[in-house]
Amino acid sequence: MSKTLYVVSILILALACKSESKRKELIKMKETYKKEKKQVIYQVFTRLFGNTNTTNKPWGTIEENGVGKFSDFSEKALNEIKNLGATYIWYTGVPHHDVIRDYTEIGISNDDPDIVKGRAGSPYAVKDYYNVNPDLADNLQNRLEEFKALIERTHKAGLKLLIDIVPNHVARNYEGTSTPDGKEPFGASDDTSVEYARDNNFYYIPGQSFQVPDWRDGYAPLGGENNPMDDSNFYENPAKWTGNGSRMAKPDFNDWYETVKINYGVRPDGSHDFDNLPDGFEARDYVAHFDFWKDKNVPNSWVKFKDIALFWLEMGVDGFRYDMAEMVPVEFWSYMNSHIKMKNAHAFLLAEVYNPDQYRNYIQRGKMDYLYDKVEMYDSLKNIMQGDGWTDHIPIIKRGTQDIEHHLLHFLENHDEQRIASPDFAGSAQKGKPAMVVSATMTTAPVMIYFGQEVGEPAAEHAGFGSPTRTSIFDYIGVPHHQRWVNDKKFDGGQLTKEEADLREFYKRLLNFTAESNALMGEYQDIHFYNKDNTEWYNHHVLSYVRWSDDERLIIVSNFDANDTFGFELKIPEDVIQKWGISEGNHQLKDVLFESEHTLKVENGRGEVRIDINPLESFILKVQ
Repeated sequence: MSKTLYVVSILILALACKSESKRKELIKMKETYKKEKKQVIYQVFTRLFGNTNTTNKPWGTIEENGVGKFSDFSEKALNEIKNLGATYIWYTGVPHHDVIRDYTEIGISNDDPDIVKGRAGSPYAVKDYYNVNPDLADNLQNRLEEFKALIERTHKAGLKLLIDIVPNHVARNYEGTSTPDGKEPFGASDDTSVEYARDNNFYYIPGQSFQVPDWRDGYAPLGGENNPMDDSNFYENPAKWTGNGSRMAKPDFNDWYETVKINYGVRPDGSHDFDNLPDGFEARDYVAHFDFWKDKNVPNSWVKFKDIALFWLEMGVDGFRYDMAEMVPVEFWSYMNSHIKMKNAHAFLLAEVYNPDQYRNYIQRGKMDYLYDKVEMYDSLKNIMQGDGWTDHIPIIKRGTQDIEHHLLHFLENHDEQRIASPDFAGSAQKGKPAMVVSATMTTAPVMIYFGQEVGEPAAEHAGFGSPTRTSIFDYIGVPHHQRWVNDKKFDGGQLTKEEADLREFYKRLLNFTAESNALMGEYQDIHFYNKDNTEWYNHHVLSYVRWSDDERLIIVSNFDANDTFGFELKIPEDVIQKWGISEGNHQLKDVLFESEHTLKVENGRGEVRIDINPLESFILKVQ
């Protein structure tokens, strides 16, 4: 059983356990778990972070729009990210992916704009898993060494780091030029005469050649710029299945036409050519999973991706974010993740999974540490921020994932989602503040922010491929609000407006507290519905709950209303006061965000705190 299994699950198991020795073991596991701290992930799109060019021409070249480098993550920059409260940094877009730029001088073939999204290319169309994006290097020949130096600087700053692995698909023109001796690139030994073979890395469409999709909606490769390779043709015979599963030789423009799907031993009819995990293996630890697979003959693609992960671990990477993990069989994840954990038991494994019905499968059988909590928590918070939802829904969501809550990472922005400040999301970065407090403090799970979120980046620029509201991951572009914090690579916020600087200070206070608090890794109790039933003016715009540990007790209140101030006597139930061991009388509270002082009055065993909360304000009240 994972040492990070959520406390409630451990307690339930302990109470149900008939063996006294086993019960004591599980209680001890809980105590060990409570000593951990919450993790805070700072996701950064690597090629955009240090770019100070403000031209922002749609479809602009590197020369026109600029690009960030590994070297931009200086000691100063990394220390500022650490001081913001981050414990991990996720460098997005590191593995060598397709890019429309001539690097033939260092032995890299040119990529065809007919099968590349944008000019800078999608980070999820990886062309060579054993090297890094040449755009990010100052010295092209030395690019892998430059990334190794970044790993060292990151660790020196007290941060750990993640990179992406994209197991469902690779670039349509995958080459794997840097594949180590003794290993083969994807597809090198495939039998292309058949649609499927267990140890083929790809699926094929025998007898048909690939055809470039018809571009539409006003799009054209490179925005219509002339390019000798832009001829509406890309040679691939036979055609391969497309990354999203399309089996058409001519995929649709909305298909993931720039990628091809990896074969994990799943036959075209959905049956599979690999062993099933035995019943009950969801309760077994990664060592047992490793032992199960070590004498099994697994599909070739499994081995290739396992080797890739171990390569990056050996280099010093501390974990991975897995793209579209649910499109890959859970048995592969059992194999992959158990091998990773045997190499580094503390590796941080984060997966993109959007089907709540599969959460427990990928956590328990697939041995994932963390999954995105998008479909329930993120979507609900977004709905409330947009003025369409009630806070009543949030405690209900939490209750439904109580057994796995520690494994559900919270966020409000990432590279796939709209920026909070964009008009299509909330239209104001300020509206993210109460939701961020809830994301950071409601559960024991890690929390993540996306670079620029902390200064209210709205993603208003037209970059080329794609549209505003999301910072482009396909083109060379500057990120204006973030650039004001970068301040010509001083990384001191020298150009921020007062509102932007104040927002960053809010994030800094919140995230640092999040990473240090014992209570946030301890117990939780909802007081929202208790107050809704017992307080006249408490309403669905406000959310409240309590968190505590042996040495820290917190009352958390957030107002999601953007216009109204609310005043009421927040009531703390008798059972909470009893669990906290608080005596009758007055007790001082201090807000950990901005240090305002409040009073908890305990009378007849029940607590009461006067709350006057402004629009979009939150209190994290700590009992002194």
